[in-house]
Amino acid sequence: MFPASDQLSICFAHIAYRLHERFSALGTGIGSFAVRDPATLEKRVGEADVLVVSGLWQNTLLDRAGRLRFIQSIGAGTDQFPRDELKRRGVRLASARGVNARAVAEHAMALILALSRRLPEARDNQGKQVWRGMIGEAFDMHVIGLRRVPLSGRGAADAVHRMDELNALLPEADFVALTCPLTKETESLIDAQAFGQMRPSAHLVNVARGRILRRSSPAASGAAAAQFPLRGRSAVSRLNAAPRIGCASGFPRARDRPAPKRRDP
Repeated sequence: MFPASDQLSICFAHIAYRLHERFSALGTGIGSFAVRDPATLEKRVGEADVLVVSGLWQNTLLDRAGRLRFIQSIGAGTDQFPRDELKRRGVRLASARGVNARAVAEHAMALILALSRRLPEARDNQGKQVWRGMIGEAFDMHVIGLRRVPLSGRGAADAVHRMDELNALLPEADFVALTCPLTKETESLIDAQAFGQMRPSAHLVNVARGRILRRSSPAASGAAAAQFPLRGRSAVSRLNAAPRIGCASGFPRARDRPAPKRRDP
């Protein structure tokens, strides 16, 4: 059971988002505080009835969170949380599904443009004072979609197929964009066999969860990722070490990032 609102305490835990400031401005009268690093969260999680968190979450926090009754994931994914253990302790978990739909779609298009126009290569060439001709084509695309129920995607693409047709359709693609949720059916969806079906020149864009890609799969000739099945800098290093990697994007874990600089009042 939750305490009364005048005794309730919400912890907003994120390295960058200003959630606490936004919430305080609403004037609800509910107590709240913000933490921006793992060490402070570990010290103060015991004060919270509600925890709003994403990348700073660690399962070891549960043993320090005696008051915790509700976790609000800031992102759409909740696979980082131990659902069975939360249920055993009476802690409810909520997803922010859909909150980043537009941002993720725009990010996917940005990655596709960066790869098709070879922007990382152009950035490197600028420093070397090496110049090449411009590449013009980008948006003239034929879009093929895959859904569990193809009829539900009618009109959203030039053609919509069943999920079990993936490997048959991969040879047609110049870009493969992963936008699916992480489920038992989609985990390791892109494995060595799938990569083997792709054109040598194809690019892969993953704006879904990292485990959609099988950890042992070879990288395509160009890849971009918002999520990769490794953590922090190791993910970016693995991507950048693969042949002709176009772009690696996303937030590393908090411990891999420098602490934010304080601003003078």
